[in-house]
Amino acid sequence: MAPLRFSANVSWLFPELPGLPARLRAAGSSGFEAAEVAWPYAEQPEALARAAREAGLRLVLINTPPGDREKGEMGLGAVPGRQAAFREGLERAVLYAKALGCPRIHLMAGRVPQGADRAAVRSEMETVFLENLRHAAGVLAQESLVGLLEPINTRITDPRYFLDTPQQAAAILQKVGRPNLQLQMDLFHWQIMDGNLTGNIREFLPLIGHVQVAQVPDRGEPDSPGELNFPYLFQLLEDEGYRGFVGCEYRPQGDTVEGLSWLRSYWDRRGRPQAGR
Repeated sequence: MAPLRFSANVSWLFPELPGLPARLRAAGSSGFEAAEVAWPYAEQPEALARAAREAGLRLVLINTPPGDREKGEMGLGAVPGRQAAFREGLERAVLYAKALGCPRIHLMAGRVPQGADRAAVRSEMETVFLENLRHAAGVLAQESLVGLLEPINTRITDPRYFLDTPQQAAAILQKVGRPNLQLQMDLFHWQIMDGNLTGNIREFLPLIGHVQVAQVPDRGEPDSPGELNFPYLFQLLEDEGYRGFVGCEYRPQGDTVEGLSWLRSYWDRRGRPQAGR
């Protein structure tokens, strides 16, 4: 069984360093072979690509733009009336993905509109999401890119997020039926919403294109105190034959590099993976 491949989420790791280029350098120095960025759009794509290259990193994931954050937007994929803005954001994400050599884009679903009742708008939002996802799948396929759907928990992190369980995301993927759209499993969100991680990993693994990790409930390092047994979960992913990346999307409890001792011990035990896509 091949060892897991880890990716540094530089939107979360190395908060002690200003700016993405410095964080990419730190990730490379810490032994990572890959990195991911939530929103790279404040930087020029060429400058970011150069910083990643110089750090010896591949970029493996970015998100579509959030929309108007001052108005509380957090992605636009399922938001009624924002279809044109979603498509514009998608074009921008594709431009960055191509410049960065990044194969995956998380297509953010967005939030239930302020003041609206989730149950009342669910059907309309799903219709909008399906329409946008069919469009996105076509655009991404032309560039050989993969789009990802990520359920985000509505109990702690984002009470109004539209897409909040693996079951909901898998049902939407099934309705869209495009092979270049896959599931993004953030174990932090999945544990909070549904638990049953062993069963859900086994059930949904054929759909999963990217994994992210953080301890529950404080969203710290995998070996910080909390509910999740990461040595077991990492072994399960290996045993089930997961071949994608595992993104470190957590909030360091102290110095980022010191906090990576869990990863250094994984590498000591399992060896580092050989470069591959």
